[in-house]
Amino acid sequence: MRVLLGPRRPSSPGARVTASELESLYAFPAGRRWVRANFVSTLDGSAVGPDGRSGTINTPADNRVFALQRRLTDAVLVGAGTVRAEGYERVTPVRGRQVPPALVVVSASGRVPEGLRTPTEGRGAGLFVTCASAGTRRIEQARSVLGVESVLVAGEERVDLAVALDALADRGLRHVLCEGGPSLFGAALAAGVVDELALTLSPLLVGGDGTRVTVGAPLGAPAGLAATPRLLLEEAGTMLGLWRVSRP
Repeated sequence: MRVLLGPRRPSSPGARVTASELESLYAFPAGRRWVRANFVSTLDGSAVGPDGRSGTINTPADNRVFALQRRLTDAVLVGAGTVRAEGYERVTPVRGRQVPPALVVVSASGRVPEGLRTPTEGRGAGLFVTCASAGTRRIEQARSVLGVESVLVAGEERVDLAVALDALADRGLRHVLCEGGPSLFGAALAAGVVDELALTLSPLLVGGDGTRVTVGAPLGAPAGLAATPRLLLEEAGTMLGLWRVSRP
């Protein structure tokens, strides 16, 4: 993997990156809350392959950086729909880390997906975030399945992601990796809680009408939200980057 754009240290542009340098480049800022969204996209803008899942457009380079970020983060934030679609039965242990990051599932409806219901040995703490409009019955059902301390109610009509992230930080989960889906990413951008985007461009063209990495209402009208690149890497045609995201 080589650096196309990045800091002079640990590697200059054009240099090959060692494993320790790669970890340094993807490290979360120390001592502060930080939300990084992580997505993969094809060259023609699809966040999924022909089978409707993101796994089919992953590459070895993307998988390596994905596993690294899982190791560096405190919590993985994901929407309930993505849990069902992508088969998030657990956030599995990763090399170099004894306890996996917490799996934090967001659902405005209050429906707990099976991937969070099923006890799995070795899984990190499972947390469920919903809002008051889900209703008392569903909230109590979630608490009965997961435990009172594992269910966070943030917001009234919709999930208030800023409140939810504050609650996670209070639990020591300050570095959060948002893995989608596109609706959750769109909501997080609109709420102004995303600090950074880690985006992989897979060297594939898949056609069709696959979902983009973000969906929802237009952001930052009329010009959109600006993003500033701070890192760009390449390996075997796969482009991997980090972009600092502006607030809406």
